[in-house]
Amino acid sequence: MKTGNTGIKRILMAFKYSWQGFTATVKTEAAFRQELCLCIPLGIVAVMLPLPPLQIYLLLFSLLLIILMELVNSAIEAVIDRISDEYHELSKKAKDIGSLLVLLAFINAFAIWGICLWQLYL
Repeated sequence: MKTGNTGIKRILMAFKYSWQGFTATVKTEAAFRQELCLCIPLGIVAVMLPLPPLQIYLLLFSLLLIILMELVNSAIEAVIDRISDEYHELSKKAKDIGSLLVLLAFINAFAIWGICLWQLYL
């Protein structure tokens, strides 16, 4: 599916396609919307906490990782659904692994936030 675009036009088109992916995900994926509603306020809180810059970065990155894993999960689900709507054990496995990605990102964020806040309020 090469377009032949090069240089600045290729970069601008990549931004356009990324924006289209973002808007499509917001419109169709409830989990993504919920995670945005969680991560955006927590990101604001992270920046306002009296922590060293590295810890603030870790807090923010842990939230970004949740969003990234949800996008990967949604992409996996879209591809599986595109292939077939019939049940197949490999399709289930792929979707379950995508779901695990999101869960692990949440566990990671919970651990990082717990450690940073624990150190802050010792």
